[in-house]
Amino acid sequence: MSKISNYRQLKITALLLAGALFAPLLAADTGTEVGKSPWGPEDERGRLNLMTRESQFRILSRISSGKVYDLSVEYYIGMPGVHIAGDPPYRIWMTHTPRGNQIADPMDMGEAMNEHISYSGSAISMYTHSGTHIDALNHFGLNGKIWNGFSADQYQGDRGWTAAGAESIPPIVARGVMIDIATAKNLPQLPDNYRITESDLKEALKQQQMTLEEGDVVLVRTGRMQNYDNAAVYQENYPGLTLGAAKFLAEDAEAMIIGADNIAPEAFPSEVEGNYIPVHTYLLAQQGVPILEVVNMEALARDKVYEFAFIGGSLKLRGADAGPMRPIAIPVD
Repeated sequence: MSKISNYRQLKITALLLAGALFAPLLAADTGTEVGKSPWGPEDERGRLNLMTRESQFRILSRISSGKVYDLSVEYYIGMPGVHIAGDPPYRIWMTHTPRGNQIADPMDMGEAMNEHISYSGSAISMYTHSGTHIDALNHFGLNGKIWNGFSADQYQGDRGWTAAGAESIPPIVARGVMIDIATAKNLPQLPDNYRITESDLKEALKQQQMTLEEGDVVLVRTGRMQNYDNAAVYQENYPGLTLGAAKFLAEDAEAMIIGADNIAPEAFPSEVEGNYIPVHTYLLAQQGVPILEVVNMEALARDKVYEFAFIGGSLKLRGADAGPMRPIAIPVD
């Protein structure tokens, strides 16, 4: 499932000629094969194998304060999402209310007990790619296969994938780096449909006096999160990475996870002919790099915190292609 919330733009081919913000020409899709893991034929974690006890201890030992930044968003009815593509929006409803329990007495507790004990319960339903979440490696593939050659014919059933699903994602403890593109360009947020290039990433890192290291969780800030409470604005025409920028982070910088503050980390319409979502297929299916989406970096940007201990655990949803996550960032010295 694509996270393209601006599907209608795919029909407006004139955007491809709209100038510097858009790719002037469509490149041919040469990435037709999924990646094979250097960690063996059974590997379902991809780049997450770069995380070790040593790397975790190394970043935790550098924590310099007790200040904690919450990188997640709230879930509520009307929140941004990709239900525009047919996926269900977030819903919450009460399954028990104090007054309802008095009237229905569903557990046969009796009137006196139900008057004494006020019981509330609720249930939710949502698409797994709602709110702050991590894409598992089975989310996108190529030609019927996902990362490491697992095929849908063999590994996908009625209850989801039996390989490379959300349940295979371990708790994440790693060095985190925010690349604040919006601030680097002296903008509150990037323009609609802005395509972030490798040069943009390098310039922002230079301004921040930061370098990337193998195994980093790299989070790219566009400033789009400022519109989160206005779903129509937040999820339309958002800026994102070019394929070249994604390749720089994955291959040159050797990032473990790549994320952004919008609904998808890549710009649309696609710059690659024959592939409508090239950054997703490149990162997930070819490089084994999980993707973080809808990450709230506004407080980090406000305080100019560019390096931190990233800590997050996603829900272990067996067979699912994403897991909701509540990550935190703790500054390091």
